Amino acid sequence: MLYQIHFSDMSTDKKEHIILTAINLFATKGFEGTSIREIAAAANVNLAMINYYFGSKEKLFESIIDYKATYSRGAIADLVNDTTLSYQQKISQIIDGYVDRLFSNRNFHRLLYHELVTNTRPELQLNIVNNIIYPNTRTISALIDDGIKAGEFNQVDAKLTTVSLVGTINQILLSSGYCSKILGNKDVPNYDPYEDEEVKNRVKSHLQNMICGYLVKKQA
Repeated sequence: MLYQIHFSDMSTDKKEHIILTAINLFATKGFEGTSIREIAAAANVNLAMINYYFGSKEKLFESIIDYKATYSRGAIADLVNDTTLSYQQKISQIIDGYVDRLFSNRNFHRLLYHELVTNTRPELQLNIVNNIIYPNTRTISALIDDGIKAGEFNQVDAKLTTVSLVGTINQILLSSGYCSKILGNKDVPNYDPYEDEEVKNRVKSHLQNMICGYLVKKQA
């Protein structure tokens, strides 16, 4: 048979390899612009293997969402559960990690938000909201509420404070041209503000000042 595979010999590493390959293609070419054949060729596997693991392009995309969600939730949960850190330190480190992750994965991040805005695949949109966006914002909001109860943070609207954090980064990630105009604007050929450490550190510093300055109680 042309596509005979001993699937029992395939490790989860191969499945993860396909997922990582698909992430790069989806992020670069979009969901509609990427075919299963292209993913198979880029991952150096055959179509039968992708069909075995995922069944369809939509199911592969859902697996990517699960993969990203697991990593993202784990990173935030580790900070939230760290008893050696103050609430301010936890928020500060969440901000730094959040900026680092989204700057590094900006194309895929835009792809997710494109799915949210266009609403062409309602089930996929719901998956993105339920498994990536809402769990993270809920965790950050709960952390802020805990900081309020502990007396470290001011009495604020935790949910809208979280929206302010996420919304600011989303706006910056809207497009490299937009970001370059408002933050970089360097007269350099092929300048990419998202690869500029000065821009990234500026965003981190601003969010730290904006969020922590708003949250943390002033010392009497």
